Amino acid sequence: MQKTSDKLPQFRSLALVAVGSNEKMVQLDVTSIVSSAIHLSVEALGVIRVKSRLFRTPAFPSGSGPDFVNAAFSVETNLDANSILERLHEVENEFGRERKARWSSRTLDLDLIALDDVVLPDRQIQRDWVELPLEQQVVQMPTELILPHPRLQDRAFVLVPLLEVAPDWVHPVTGETVRQMHDALPEKLRQEVQPL
Repeated sequence: MQKTSDKLPQFRSLALVAVGSNEKMVQLDVTSIVSSAIHLSVEALGVIRVKSRLFRTPAFPSGSGPDFVNAAFSVETNLDANSILERLHEVENEFGRERKARWSSRTLDLDLIALDDVVLPDRQIQRDWVELPLEQQVVQMPTELILPHPRLQDRAFVLVPLLEVAPDWVHPVTGETVRQMHDALPEKLRQEVQPL
């Protein structure tokens, strides 16, 4: 039998996750869905570090559905990126998530935004997805996990909550912090994200 002192410490990474909902369920409104999803996600992933307040934001793209309730959280985990994504999809399924159309209304959306300074699948593919024009984003979906999330720097509904969770996290490709990406957004977009 191995003594506790002989065991190697487990390496834990910090995962950043964005949460959103704009479609209620039979017994849950979107605010309850987001709060419950954070709780279940943390149970599935590891130890929560910080979670943001809840925010109300217009659907993206504009006019595509009811307003969203958004949040973000950070969690310490010993899971790799694909395992995290698999667990997040399991939580989405528990809330009846259906992938009908890109950017359609949904009961729950859990996005792995970043995992420490991991870049997946590589820097060039990550950059290609970051630079993909909006009209192509509507119809093209990656077939593999892209980290950090390629739309991170464009989305106030991710950056405003993330600013409360990990303002000093540094994007491993651009070198910008969450605070810098947030501050670079147009003021109008930041103002659309309103705390509940």
